[in-house]
Amino acid sequence: MLSVPKATSVRGFSFFGDSYVYVIFEDGTDPYWARSRVNEYLDQAQNQLPNQVRPELGPDASGIGWVYQYALVDETNQRNLGELTRLQNWFLKQELQSVQGVAEIATVGGMVETYQVVLQPEALHRYNLTLNQVKQTIQQANNEVGGSVVEMGEAEYMVRGLGYLKSVEDIRKIPLPLTSEQQGTVLLEEVADIRIGPQVRRGITELNGDGEVVGGIVVMRHGENALQTIAAVKEKLEELKQGLPEGVKVVPTYDRSSLIQASTDNLTTKLIEEMFFVAVVCILFLWHARSAVVAIISLPLSVLFAVWIMNMLGISANIMSLGGIAIAIGALVDAAIVMIENTHKHLQNYQERHQIVAKGAARLKIVNEACREVGPSLFFSLLVITVSFVPVFVLQGQQGRLFEPLAYTKTLAMAAAAIIAVTLIPVLIALLVRGKIPAEEKNWLSRGLIALYRPLLAFTLKFPKTIIVLALLITASAWHPYKELNYELMPPLHEGDLMYMPTTLPGISVESAGELLQQTDKLIAEQPEVERVFGKVGRADTATDPAPMTMIETSITLKPESEWREGITVDDIIAELDERVQIPGVTNAWVQPIRTRIEMLATGVKTPLAIKVSGSDFREIEKLATRIEETLSEEEATGSVIAERSGGGRYIEIEPKLREAARYGISQSDIHDHIQYAIGGANIATSVQGNERFPINLRYPREQRDHIEKLQTLPVKSASGQWLTLSDVADIRVTQGPAMLKSEDARLSSWVFIEPAKSITVSDYINQVGDVMAKMEIPVGYNWSWTGQYKAMQQVESDLKEIIPLTLLVILLLLYMTFRSLPQALLVIGTLPLALTGSLWLIYLLDYNLSLAVIVGMIALAGVAAEFGVVMLLYLNNAWKAVAYNKNQLKAAVEEGALLRVRPKAMTVLTIIVGLLPIMLGGGVGNEVMQRIAAPMVGGMVLAPLISMLVIPAVFYLARK
Repeated sequence: MLSVPKATSVRGFSFFGDSYVYVIFEDGTDPYWARSRVNEYLDQAQNQLPNQVRPELGPDASGIGWVYQYALVDETNQRNLGELTRLQNWFLKQELQSVQGVAEIATVGGMVETYQVVLQPEALHRYNLTLNQVKQTIQQANNEVGGSVVEMGEAEYMVRGLGYLKSVEDIRKIPLPLTSEQQGTVLLEEVADIRIGPQVRRGITELNGDGEVVGGIVVMRHGENALQTIAAVKEKLEELKQGLPEGVKVVPTYDRSSLIQASTDNLTTKLIEEMFFVAVVCILFLWHARSAVVAIISLPLSVLFAVWIMNMLGISANIMSLGGIAIAIGALVDAAIVMIENTHKHLQNYQERHQIVAKGAARLKIVNEACREVGPSLFFSLLVITVSFVPVFVLQGQQGRLFEPLAYTKTLAMAAAAIIAVTLIPVLIALLVRGKIPAEEKNWLSRGLIALYRPLLAFTLKFPKTIIVLALLITASAWHPYKELNYELMPPLHEGDLMYMPTTLPGISVESAGELLQQTDKLIAEQPEVERVFGKVGRADTATDPAPMTMIETSITLKPESEWREGITVDDIIAELDERVQIPGVTNAWVQPIRTRIEMLATGVKTPLAIKVSGSDFREIEKLATRIEETLSEEEATGSVIAERSGGGRYIEIEPKLREAARYGISQSDIHDHIQYAIGGANIATSVQGNERFPINLRYPREQRDHIEKLQTLPVKSASGQWLTLSDVADIRVTQGPAMLKSEDARLSSWVFIEPAKSITVSDYINQVGDVMAKMEIPVGYNWSWTGQYKAMQQVESDLKEIIPLTLLVILLLLYMTFRSLPQALLVIGTLPLALTGSLWLIYLLDYNLSLAVIVGMIALAGVAAEFGVVMLLYLNNAWKAVAYNKNQLKAAVEEGALLRVRPKAMTVLTIIVGLLPIMLGGGVGNEVMQRIAAPMVGGMVLAPLISMLVIPAVFYLARK
């Protein structure tokens, strides 16, 4: 698989009875092209595999596609697990498999009914029969054939030869072959007990601590819409209820649509609130209804345009796509505000000069001049905001897929606002902004702002160098929060449900695992805020779940927050659960379902940092991993470190003594047959009953194979008919070995999971322990390497380092096109670090980590801060031009450009801040991520006005003076 085109990594998992190989492809690879390539290479690999091994391609989905889970429960307690499993496998599963968007319905837990043929060795000895003879007889007795057709009486009759085994009685009556010395017929029931029993289980499910149930997992096909798929599954389940026996219910245990619906509803509400607050700001400042309508109308039009293009591009409404619109709301009206404000000023000046209200052609001429005066600069400033988001588009991997919808919707909304600002808004101003325009001085908000700003501006123009030095000092202060911030790839997101994934001791038996699962589920169900607990230990019947018997995955459905105890939070619930569920030998872990599956799929580990140890011998690998654990645990920078210990598997090894066996005419194949069938109880045939299939299993009685001493005395028949024991022809011993083997890129591997200490970043941790790790003695043929989310963080850092300088260059070009002045373009670019200082301080005060979401917020802030600089320089340039560039009137021009245009600048700042307040102050599903994006913008908005209102006038004044 390593040579499959576009494959980046190949991971292998080998358990008792099953092995899984996962091929990870380059991002953006078409999944069906990838599947066809893997199939080609599987055909080539088939010849190198043992005869009994049949590789199968898994569903066109992954573990992230587990969108819906349910349990099949019999409230009457009249049906056993085998009967419920039959309902799941041959009724629900087949019907649900046909639903659009479903890749697979995986059964988990329960018991598969099998026909167990339990041979009695004494009876075989008495009738001189061998295990192989019985196996072949059963296989030959379970068959049907076709005999073409027979024509009778001008009609055609199809000939069928019946013979499928369909019941216990059918199997009992199978006649066995006898040697010539024996007479009569011996039936299978005379040498074996035939009964219905469970197949060997590698997965158990349990509900609410009340006992085992049968579970089903709906695995969504790659690229499908989760909400639509879940809705279709629910509709189908409702239809199938009529076919279930009385008392049997389908109980939902995990439903991702609740998260999707809650998050989209929450952000839709936030969008409405934002639009309302922005509208209020426009009305209060302009105090002119028709003008406010012109400003506000750009909001729904820009949003509708973005949503329309979203639908055309196939982008669904989710946290990120709606979030992109949410963080853009305040900036969407900026151009309209400035254009309306400029028109107001021109119309007001006309009124003062002529003592009449401008009408007709005069009014249209004024509106045209006012719009043309600021239109180009506004268009380019909105383009700057749009272009500033380019770095988000170049993110690769899951980070790119996650933030791409946000980048698209924000960019589309801003692009729509830019187009509307230079096309529709001037037309609407001409149509609606008429009559007497209220003077800015009569608005109490404007008067108050001017009164506050006038002394600050006077001080700035008196001591411009002092203001610039203060700005530099404030920018330098950003170093303190920056060095104190912790790093994470993505902020936490409470998904509405929890998952319990503890670490248990290796080598646990199925029965013990089931008991442990029920015990933990019962304890979790006692938590008042928990509605339902669905526990799973081991793996489901799907290639998307390579879980060993030591892995517990318990889905915890929480009640609605309105039903929680007063003042309780998710963190409080987790803390109480952690205190409540304390079992010796079990290390608790409480995680978010979707995030954990994404991280496991992307990196293979669920910690921010891990060390992968690779080599050729698992014992040496485990020793090396343990040494690394011991070494790192002594470092102060280490919070916790745990090395995988896969060597806890217990084995009974049976090694044929070929020379002794050959003396009795027994081959290695004969010995292996006894191991596989007599001891292991392997399936030898399948009972076909309509569309249902049930295995027929051959084995020896349990009491003759449940201890090593009994295995040693297991009877084996020689070629001459002499009966021997298994110990006569094989050595039998108990050994220790790996419970599970993992490999990556065709090399055996093990992982050391690391959590750096608080306030230690992943990069800092690697630097601090680098010398210690370099001094470790590594055996020849072995190596270690860093892995985990760290690689994704490195990729993000690399992507941004490449694209941000290029983006700044494009923004500089746009600014130059706006001002036709390189110094002014550089001035706007140079003020961005001061705005980012406000971001860093607010993130630090809110105790947020520096994550990719925060960086996206900073990128969004940079565009908006640049827009403020553009607007201020526009007003200053116009005022400077109005005095014919007379240096004697420079100070008055700066005051005119800055002081008399307080209202539009205050409105643009307030619309953005007020637009983000519903996100910052609100709650709900998905709000954690959006707060991390909005926080840098809010923090930057505190300092961005200071840049625009003080620093830029100071620099402008000094440069012209």
